[in-house]
This record gives sequence, C-alpha cells and structure tokens, in this order.
Amino acid sequence: MAFTIAIDGPAAAGKGTVSRAVAAHFGFAHLDTGLLYRATGRRTLDGTDPVEAARALRASDLEADDLRTPDVAQAASRVAAIPQVREALVDFQRAFARRAGGAVLDGRDIGTVICPEAEVKLFVTASDEVRAGRRFRELQENGFDTTLDEVLDDLRVRDARDSARAAAPLKPAGDAITLDTSDMSIEQAVAAAVEAVAARLEN
Repeated sequence: MAFTIAIDGPAAAGKGTVSRAVAAHFGFAHLDTGLLYRATGRRTLDGTDPVEAARALRASDLEADDLRTPDVAQAASRVAAIPQVREALVDFQRAFARRAGGAVLDGRDIGTVICPEAEVKLFVTASDEVRAGRRFRELQENGFDTTLDEVLDDLRVRDARDSARAAAPLKPAGDAITLDTSDMSIEQAVAAAVEAVAARLEN
C-alpha cells in the first residue's frame, strides 16, 4: 500500500523530529528531503556547479557527517532556489513517496510541489524566537561557536529566501493541517501529528 505523509515547515520548527517519530510509529519509511539540498549545497562549497552536484547526487552523500553545519545550511538554501536543481531532485523524492509500505517526507515543498496528492499534509511551524533557541542549543551541543542573535538572523535570512523564491516557495499547502509547536513539548507535537495521520488512515 502506498500512503504518503508530507510534512513541511521552516527550519527548527520540529518537522524532522515529528517526521521521524511519525514514520517510526506507523512503520513507514522516512526521507529528510532537506538532506538532498544540504548534500548538494555541500558539494558547491568545493566549487562544484549546483546543477551538476544535484544530478550526480548519490544516496551515500546523504550520510556525510558535516551536513548540519551553518555554512552547509546556507548553501542548501541557495541551491534550493535554483529551479534546475529542484527539477534534478524531484524524481528521487516522488519515487520514494510512493514506495510500498508508506512513506513520510519532510521538507519545504512536499505538500505543494513534490506530493500534492499526499494522503496527509502537515505544516509544522513555530515562532522565530523559539526556532532560533532550538537551533542555537543544537549548534552549541555540537561544538559550534555562535550566538543566539546570529542564529536568529540566519534563520530569518533562510526563511526570506525560501519563501520568496520563484521555484517551490515555502508555504503551507491549502489542505495542510498546521501544527504550531511553539508551546508544545516534543511528545505533544508527535501525538498531535500521529492523531492527524491515524484519522486519515481510518477513513
């Protein structure tokens, strides 16, 4: 059975955590599509052309241990604004989405562009300040030297670029369920997402 769950939202809103938990709960496969763009962006930091990098992407590239750095995050946002890069990565994502046994994909344009026919669409968001605090703590724990203000500015730059790009801008699908995690614990956010998916499965 093919059953697709599309989970979109801005950086550090909790969509990755929610997506992994939902996939584990229902026994579905999970794809963090942001890693496709991070892996592509990482290659461009070495001087590779963005479109060439996207077309040459291999599954093993998603396992690199430096895909979560601030430099790679900014590079990912830049390459994601290039229509030819997005086109090069669409087929991979759509094939994953319709695999047998169910799939959860999280990203920026899953419910609007990649899988507009997804059985469940969620848009996970949170306030700028809450998201910056989460990302700041994550970076600190991983040894990165930065400040909360720098992280907040970085998030806002990415949000503006992702929302304003001509190709697949960041926005909720018209039929997506919005999940604001600003005042939610991880457990509460996951429970709300699981409830939404379970209701759709029952129907």
